Amino acid sequence: MRLAFLGSPPAAVPTLTALVSAGHDVALVVSGPDKRRGRGAAKGPTPVKAAAVELGLPVTDRLEDVVGAGVDLGVVVAYGRIIPTAVLDVVPMVNLHFSLLPRWRGAAPVERAILAGDAVTGVCVMDVAEGLDTGDVHARTEVPVDDRVTAAELTAELARVGADLMVDALQGGLDAGRPQPATGVTYAHKITAEDRRLDWMLPAVDVARIVRIGGAWTTFRGERFKVLAAEPVDVDVVPDGPGAIDGTDVACAPGTVLRLSVVQPAGRAAMDATAWVNGARPDGESFGADPSGSDPSGQR
Repeated sequence: MRLAFLGSPPAAVPTLTALVSAGHDVALVVSGPDKRRGRGAAKGPTPVKAAAVELGLPVTDRLEDVVGAGVDLGVVVAYGRIIPTAVLDVVPMVNLHFSLLPRWRGAAPVERAILAGDAVTGVCVMDVAEGLDTGDVHARTEVPVDDRVTAAELTAELARVGADLMVDALQGGLDAGRPQPATGVTYAHKITAEDRRLDWMLPAVDVARIVRIGGAWTTFRGERFKVLAAEPVDVDVVPDGPGAIDGTDVACAPGTVLRLSVVQPAGRAAMDATAWVNGARPDGESFGADPSGSDPSGQR
């Protein structure tokens, strides 16, 4: 089958390489434009573009080039742009979506699954349609969600499983697909900075889920403080009040405690939480309190 492939981030690379390995003719790869990946860095390609160049595939950042590429089908994985109807009218497309549709339609299905405490998620091969992730589903596979897995780790696993699913779905041509059920629809809205802010009024298991999606933060002594790894623990003595610090333990909702493993204070590199405690000596203080000593409750 002659294909176009549309994608940009690392999660899209396994599907591209799997399609090539399976013998599909990938006639064109469409990816985002080169951009700077860090302060002062030179412009560089997206992970998908870099993989395509290594595979010897033609690459463009112009979506409209798909129309004249003479392909039978477009395969979309985390492309990040809306595909106009004018393009879909010429080139039908399928998308690899990182959830079990219709649950978690939208931009952040992995993070929302973790925040919701879902025990199972998965991947779907679905038609690209006008609505937000509303197309018919051709194939799906479930993936369990470990209660310690991070969003980055789960995304990588879904990308691996999804690559195999896409190859299998295209083997011998797509089936007719099945409409998504009208019930069970949820939306995975884009994750904001406020979503990543730690709310010490929540139970520790919920606070840990925020840490697991990445970019979690709170404040300490009036400055932003990142928590990169942590887990809920059972202890005999719970620090007094939400956000209260006792060594690497932090009080959450009544009776629950989050234990910090890796942190990043403002202006510092990531570090072991015990090393931070030994230097900062924060016992008796609270996360989320302003320098005047106000309570962290109601911070979100």
